[in-house]
Amino acid sequence: MKQLKVFGSLVKDSLDIITRGSKKYHLWMAFLTLVILIGMYCYSIQLEHGLSVTGMTDRVSWGLYISNFTFLVGVAAAAVMLVMPTYVLKDIDFKQAVLIGEGLAVAALIMCLVFVIADMGGPSVLWHMIPGIGVFNFPNSMLTWDVIVLNGYLFLNISIPFYILFKHYQGKESKKSVYVPGALLSVFWAVGIHLVTAFLYQGLQARPFWNNALLGPRFLASAFAAGPALIILVLAIIRTFTAFKIEDKTIKKIAMVVTVAAQINIIMLVSELFKEFYAPTHHSESAYYLFFGLDGKTALLPWIWTAISLNVIATVILTFHKLRNNLKVLYFACFILFIAIWIEKGFGLIVPGFIPGPYGKIAEYTPTGIEIGVTLGIWALGALIFTILAKTAIGIETGKLRYKK
Repeated sequence: MKQLKVFGSLVKDSLDIITRGSKKYHLWMAFLTLVILIGMYCYSIQLEHGLSVTGMTDRVSWGLYISNFTFLVGVAAAAVMLVMPTYVLKDIDFKQAVLIGEGLAVAALIMCLVFVIADMGGPSVLWHMIPGIGVFNFPNSMLTWDVIVLNGYLFLNISIPFYILFKHYQGKESKKSVYVPGALLSVFWAVGIHLVTAFLYQGLQARPFWNNALLGPRFLASAFAAGPALIILVLAIIRTFTAFKIEDKTIKKIAMVVTVAAQINIIMLVSELFKEFYAPTHHSESAYYLFFGLDGKTALLPWIWTAISLNVIATVILTFHKLRNNLKVLYFACFILFIAIWIEKGFGLIVPGFIPGPYGKIAEYTPTGIEIGVTLGIWALGALIFTILAKTAIGIETGKLRYKK
């Protein structure tokens, strides 16, 4: 009963702290709420008229929703780059940022699940995935593996920080024997969620663009570049607008992770381009469509070449020590790298897999206003969830939130 009383007090104090703040904080929360409402309105139109209001067709059946899902799986997995140094390697410089990284993973995973629901047409079809009620088809279906690893990773990223913060809220130290095993498990689970997602695409034999042995490793490389890049940007905002102090050396250490991952991602990109274009076959048509266009169809050219240009520029900036240690330059590099990988793992990966179709027909895909509205609404939902989690965590870690006996 005592623990329930403490939990009730934590909920009450959390509600109190997230409803208080500066004018800028309230404007930020109001803006996110407005975007969420716009997204809900767009989604209501989709529910009423079906997926026909989107740009997806029977030719290109995955679009903006699954593109964002794929990218956000990587953002969620990137939290492991803070968890492992903190809990496994005992690097105290990462300790300030690890709870923020795990909060970001929780928000990203919730967004992943919401994007899947949006792509399925509506929540009413989810019963098909419930074991015992629907047809779960485990372990034969890679989709069921994806459901398990995503929900399992979400549970780990909620339970571990919650235990630590719950103890700190009471003014107690958390026991390593309780949270370290879960942290170790989350390291392997993070790799698993991205590999399983990659296998989901690789297992579709009718889509040769995804039948690439490098797909899984490249998923991880891009995830460990884009995710920590976003974490750096979030930490920069937090230390500017809150009392939670993040030291320069913490950001610089995370920047090293981003740099190495970005370099590996570029190497793998070059390897893929060599494989596709040095000795091309008819299976290379999707890659030709993506990078050069096919039969006058060039909808993706501006996207992919923008992504590659930003990727190269960001990687070059990060590679030079003096540029990387200048925080303003670092933030710029992380921002353009994040945008580049979002494009590359979205439109640059998902859409070309469907073009050309099995019979050689080229049907291009362009997202509609409804899709864009729903997508922005889901991103705003993720930002709102993260803001609430971060404000509560920062309040506890700075000592503003404490249990009053």
